[in-house]
Amino acid sequence: MEDSAAVAGRLWDEWLPLSVRRLIAGVLPGGEEDGRRLVVWLAGVHDIGKATPAFACQVEQLAQVMRGHGLQMRSRQAMGADRRLAPHGLAGQVLLGEWLEERHGWTVREAGQFTVAVGGHHGVPPEHGQIQALDRHPELLRTHGSSRALWKQVQEDLLDACAQEFGAAERLAAWRAVKLPQPVQVLLSALVIVSDWIASNPDLFPYFPEDVPRAGAERIAAAWRGLDLPGPWRAGEPAGQAQELFASRFGLPPGARARPVQEAAVEMARELDGPGLMVIEAPMGEGKTEAALAAVEVLAARSGAGGVFFALPTMATGNAMFPRLLNWLDRLPASEGARYSVLLAHSKAALNDDFADLMGQGRRIAAVDADGLEERQWRPSSRDRFAAAELVARAWLRGRKKAMLSSFVAGTVDQILFAGLKSRHLALRHLAIAGKVVVIDEAHAYDTYMSVYLDRVLSWLGAYRVPVVVLSATLPAGRRRELAEAYAGKPEGAVASFEALAQAGDYPLLTAVTPGGTPVMRRPAASARSTHVELGRLEDDMDVLADRLEGELADGGCVLVIRNTVRRVLQAAAVLRARFGEENVTVAHSCFIDVDRAAKDDSLLKRFGPPGRAERPRGAHIVVASQVAEQSLDVDFDLLVTDLAPVDLLLQRMGRLHRHPRGGEAQSDRPERLRQARCLVTGVDWSGPVPAPVRGSLAVYGAHALLRSAAALLPHLDAGPARPVRLPADISPLVQRAYADDFDSPPGWAQALEAARARYEEHRADQAERAATFRLDAAARPGRPLFGWIAAGAGDADDTRQGRAQVRDSRESLEVVVVQRRADGTLATVPWLKPDRQGRPRAGLPLPTDQVPTAFAARTAASCGLRLPIQFSYADVMDQAIQELEELYVPAWQAKDSHWLAGKLILALDEDCQTLLAGFRLRYSPSDGLEVTRA
Repeated sequence: MEDSAAVAGRLWDEWLPLSVRRLIAGVLPGGEEDGRRLVVWLAGVHDIGKATPAFACQVEQLAQVMRGHGLQMRSRQAMGADRRLAPHGLAGQVLLGEWLEERHGWTVREAGQFTVAVGGHHGVPPEHGQIQALDRHPELLRTHGSSRALWKQVQEDLLDACAQEFGAAERLAAWRAVKLPQPVQVLLSALVIVSDWIASNPDLFPYFPEDVPRAGAERIAAAWRGLDLPGPWRAGEPAGQAQELFASRFGLPPGARARPVQEAAVEMARELDGPGLMVIEAPMGEGKTEAALAAVEVLAARSGAGGVFFALPTMATGNAMFPRLLNWLDRLPASEGARYSVLLAHSKAALNDDFADLMGQGRRIAAVDADGLEERQWRPSSRDRFAAAELVARAWLRGRKKAMLSSFVAGTVDQILFAGLKSRHLALRHLAIAGKVVVIDEAHAYDTYMSVYLDRVLSWLGAYRVPVVVLSATLPAGRRRELAEAYAGKPEGAVASFEALAQAGDYPLLTAVTPGGTPVMRRPAASARSTHVELGRLEDDMDVLADRLEGELADGGCVLVIRNTVRRVLQAAAVLRARFGEENVTVAHSCFIDVDRAAKDDSLLKRFGPPGRAERPRGAHIVVASQVAEQSLDVDFDLLVTDLAPVDLLLQRMGRLHRHPRGGEAQSDRPERLRQARCLVTGVDWSGPVPAPVRGSLAVYGAHALLRSAAALLPHLDAGPARPVRLPADISPLVQRAYADDFDSPPGWAQALEAARARYEEHRADQAERAATFRLDAAARPGRPLFGWIAAGAGDADDTRQGRAQVRDSRESLEVVVVQRRADGTLATVPWLKPDRQGRPRAGLPLPTDQVPTAFAARTAASCGLRLPIQFSYADVMDQAIQELEELYVPAWQAKDSHWLAGKLILALDEDCQTLLAGFRLRYSPSDGLEVTRA
């Protein structure tokens, strides 16, 4: 109890961001002093429930000693299953509540808002039914009979002593009048959890009598030194003009100017009268990321936030963002000796070289047991399979849930969406984001299902007074209003202001709103550069595509062909290779093993990146890609051929076309016939009265979004130079038209559009209903206890195969580690891998099955992870696949010291890089990735 209280005090003094301290202190009559006392006291009493028969009976030898002092109790066997009705967290909540009511005159409601932090310190606040069930079994808290009074006296003496020792006794009367907002209750619960975890670590707090004799202050000081936990970021508000800020933080070359959008973002952040939401809508390549980070620095300084979470739509975008975040951190002003904890937050973060290098710089401390789970053997068919824990750049933060407590995090948006999902240890996730500035990139990329969670998370972020920056190049106006309302609420008298957000067609556009406030907009100019893209139709025929490109590339040039499915990518690549040669066609899609996909992205950047940083192919070259080319990669092509897609995604794809000047504004360094930016739209039967998208595109995007896109683009199709798509001027008008409620159908399209709309609305309603199943409720009125806060929740949301799909409307998927089985039956890493950064060979490393492979071989194998395509996401196929994969279950790889391979499904390819699985033939090549055909 003393250790937990001491840790809580240190966390308050040296680790907790100022913004969180302010939020807790702001509702207490004694301000900061009260806030610290309350946190220390709750951490100190959190284990009072262990002073009960239900808990004490577990170790018979110790129970017998207690009986010798008059504390009678039945044996563990005699209590039987009833003992489970009194887990020590719930028991502690009840005992503390009784003590506050009986000894200090509190009501049940007044006590509950404080005691729930004790009841929920193992991750789940108790539900009303659990409290009532324990009330019916008082013998679990105090044995009936002559010793009942002694049990009660011991419990009350402990609580009296804690109240005196931790400074709560003289404040209880004042606290009784407080109505704790639910966000504050959540933060108090999370701080008790963290304090408990740290104080329970025997490496930091050795058990008696192993510990050397020393006073309590010496014990906590030694533990805190051993913990080596960096304090929060303390941002200073940058002085001077925005130009100076951008030059110093982002290394602008001499003569370069911050763009109008970037300057406006800094000015708006400085003008906000408190923490708020800022939405930055600007074209691709306009420097939104830099604008966000500059605004973050201002917002953090003003709010007291102690870190940043940068949320992106995919692992690939997260990986691309991570080194940019590190570069920004390196340029931030910092006091001498300042250290930051940094995290790349997604399930494969440990395989990112930048993150692994950063991790290697820290010294190891044994991790606190995050879940208190018993050791158990894992098999592939286990439905509660755990994801491998992410590495964390400060060693004590290694656990899955503790990881987000790092000060600076770049990761997938799922990590933010999980804060809106009823799941175990949710309070810890809330603590992690409550003390940060949150940046949400590519906000247009999230469908209705994800938006249900995002909007609820924004409502909690508003309640925590967390500054949020949302970035998008193609945000529908209606969605802009929904985001602002989710964060700010719907204050009376502000309806017209929020409606104005839904009507604004300006672009670029910045929007800001504070919790309970009225939104304001700023309309900066776009940067001077613009691109006019001529749009044309192209028949969906492989030979037509090859013929057209043969003519376009007569003088060389680089073409990007984007298909909406992997199957279409591979089909197109096969035809184009036959025409242009194997060496002149590159394939990129999501079905590559992780290490190959990273190498593919790196290769694309080196060949098609910005001038001066890329060595462009001399002759003709074609890249055939799936949606992986839409985001994160700063690549530049002379011509674009794309399947029809929703208009916002089409515009994103066009952002890869003539992205950089080559030979000045005239693009004189491009082949003469490709100096005018052109986009050919295919994947559609254009011959009928209404365009008919191909089946694969319909499966991915649905007819409604595709037909709306085609209708919005119709005036530009085949209009040539008379009606090009002007980037960025036409971005917002096209997006708003495609997503407007009052849509004007082209002649003859009305019936098809209406049928598609009806199906879309039905699907959207179904998404919203399913998402709401596990969605967290909005914060209730102040003073209402958090009892049942995550009732009927999703368990450990991010740990199970099912849980990882909870915040995305996607089928459960299988992920495997790809290895090769040699002719002699032994396993090895795949044979085509190139050496790592240090020049160490990675290809063909032995993977013995009778022992744990070397750490380097195991990490290399783990870097060959592959998510199997949708064919394996149907229940019967998945079950059959798991059953077959279980034949390669390697017990030696499940050991504690095999963290790279433990819990992984292993897919072994033969020496021809093929295998059979669940009725499908799988073939893999480093050039084409995974091909799946019916066996």
